[in-house]
Amino acid sequence: MNKTLYALLLSGLTLSLAARADEAGSTVERCPKKLGVLAVAEPQQGWNYLSQYGLGSPAALLRMMVQQSGCFDVVERGQAMQNIQQERSLAAAGEMRQESNIGKGQMQAADFVMTPNVQIGASSTGGLGGFLGGKLGVLGAIAGGLKFKEASTSLLLADVRSSIQVAGAEGKASKTDFSIGGWGFGGGAVGGMGGYTSTPEGKLIAASFLDNYNKIVLAIRDQDNLIRSASAAGDANAAGSTQAAAPIPAGQMLAAKIANVKAYAAPSRDSKVVATLNRSDELVATGEVKDGFVKVDAAQFSGWVQRTLVAPLGR
Repeated sequence: MNKTLYALLLSGLTLSLAARADEAGSTVERCPKKLGVLAVAEPQQGWNYLSQYGLGSPAALLRMMVQQSGCFDVVERGQAMQNIQQERSLAAAGEMRQESNIGKGQMQAADFVMTPNVQIGASSTGGLGGFLGGKLGVLGAIAGGLKFKEASTSLLLADVRSSIQVAGAEGKASKTDFSIGGWGFGGGAVGGMGGYTSTPEGKLIAASFLDNYNKIVLAIRDQDNLIRSASAAGDANAAGSTQAAAPIPAGQMLAAKIANVKAYAAPSRDSKVVATLNRSDELVATGEVKDGFVKVDAAQFSGWVQRTLVAPLGR
């Protein structure tokens, strides 16, 4: 083949592949508005099993994904927090200039915490070469052999105040899903992420986290309010459960602490009033206590009285 023609064909193929990579792009799903403030949890015991692949905690990678998605403001709770605390300690010791304005009560609280987890298929797959395209849209050259064949990740999103999990998703990537060469968000290179952008194993895990995080975004971005102050099911169960309180023995004599105490047909102030008590009325506890009420028997009725409004006789 003519060398000039060969060079033109090769150049055209390269441009075509580059265009495909840019078009497909490994992009982060976006939110139309901020849903709160997020902290990405650092692993409590480290990611030691990933160190053999030159990888550490993926927290910095995840923080970058979150920032690019526009779904949350991100607070630093990782290694940089040590430097932040050092600066604040210097200020507290009076070493900073007076106009530095560093003091207590300034740090932003996180509304949510994201907890990552990684599992890898550790069996060796041997060296691979060439180009692979796939569902994650990452295209590039495979450099070296891949030491594991699959990465699975999970992300859990929890409300800080109530501790209720508001979102959770799993991600997965394998050697056949995408090319583990060039990596970037929306065509932009990701720097400073260490092995997660420079090694085949790191890119495999990064791709899984991208798949994972995008599923989270798709699940939450149209929700007007992610804050979960309580669980409706939990509230219903609590209302139907006996309150954990000191027991009142069956047969114990009780009396109202004040006049005009109401006795109800059920352990609720919304239920029917069966009697109005005077301080001289004598009551006998049945031993049942529920939702802050104690069940009592009297000469003319049986019913439920608020526990805080009665006391054992003689007190």
